[in-house]
Amino acid sequence: MREIVWYRVTDGGTIKQKIFTFDAMFSTNFSQMENYRKREDLVYQSTVRLPEVRISDNGPYECHVGIYDRATREKVVLASGNVFLNVMAPPTSISVLAADTPAPFSRYQAQNFTLVCVVSGGKPAPLVYFKRDGEPIEATPLPEPPAGASSWAPRNLLHRDLDDTKLPKSLAADGEPGMGNPFPTADPPRGLAAERDSVTESIPETVVSREFPRWVHMAEPIYYFRHTHAPVSDGTVEARATLTWTLNPQIDNEALFSCEVKHPALSMPMQSEVTLVAPKGPKITMTPTRARVGDTVRILVQGFQNEVFPEPLFTWTRVGSRLLDGSAEHDGKELVLERVPAELNGSMYRCTAQNPLGSTDTHTRLIVFENPNIPRGPEDSNGSLPGHRGFRLVLALTLTVILELT
Repeated sequence: MREIVWYRVTDGGTIKQKIFTFDAMFSTNFSQMENYRKREDLVYQSTVRLPEVRISDNGPYECHVGIYDRATREKVVLASGNVFLNVMAPPTSISVLAADTPAPFSRYQAQNFTLVCVVSGGKPAPLVYFKRDGEPIEATPLPEPPAGASSWAPRNLLHRDLDDTKLPKSLAADGEPGMGNPFPTADPPRGLAAERDSVTESIPETVVSREFPRWVHMAEPIYYFRHTHAPVSDGTVEARATLTWTLNPQIDNEALFSCEVKHPALSMPMQSEVTLVAPKGPKITMTPTRARVGDTVRILVQGFQNEVFPEPLFTWTRVGSRLLDGSAEHDGKELVLERVPAELNGSMYRCTAQNPLGSTDTHTRLIVFENPNIPRGPEDSNGSLPGHRGFRLVLALTLTVILELT
């Protein structure tokens, strides 16, 4: 024997990188890898050992053996063999998200809701499935969307301010009980909500709750499932699974959904879970706690009495008037009032927090105190208008001059 050389093959076989050599003439072995990348060990002269194998080690390897010809020691006969190292890796992260959020709560028509499970770091692609309250969900599979396509089920949402008191009188009259006509509804939404036969119930105006829609599904929801995966530059695969159905806040609120993953490199399934919950009891803070004229006031929603999912949509309004900047409403967790005037003292602000499961309103009142560094207004401390004493002095001098002239 002359030598044994190991190569790693990259770029589809065009590049062969020498990683280890055993020199039989001198009974020595050495690595061709740089010290900071040296991880291989040569075992029994012809075996390369890779401790703590990585995804980057995946790929083909070749072993080249050279032996001397029996007839002459100056001729070397070469032979080679190859093997493909297939490295598996378990997923490193799993998360469940809600698509198209934050989104408003719709009281008057069904809307589609989608959960997205993202699994990354695994190789090969894992098997992903959903459960509801611990039970596997039987879903209708959907084909993968075309490249560059967005969400396959568009939403048709109504404005959040559409409630019983703001409907046109003609609509309210047509929907009164006993008239023989059910309450008119909006056009049926496109996508999934239009694919099933919606069962509606006529409810008298006086008992309609603001917290729940008019439509009530009598049957179990129909779930739709889609699974896609995409390769990542590090050799792993990112898997995305979506579960879509027509949301019913009356039965879906506080429902537990879990995404579970099976993979050959895992001894037991990996999972992540979320509970669909409508917002309740927003906790509002105001800074500064004692606002004075000219201060910048910040009103912030710090949290809720419960864990809310999906993320809610926040809308601020001023009761009975417009906001300080003249707008009718402001979106976001924080409302900023810059250089508040004294006229805002006692003004009431409403924060509406809503997600597809429901909505809730909370109010806070702004108390504005005097600022000693800013004049109070048109009157001074003695109750007279600024300049009145100067005006009286000028008037007195004028009268004196007139009397002396006469």
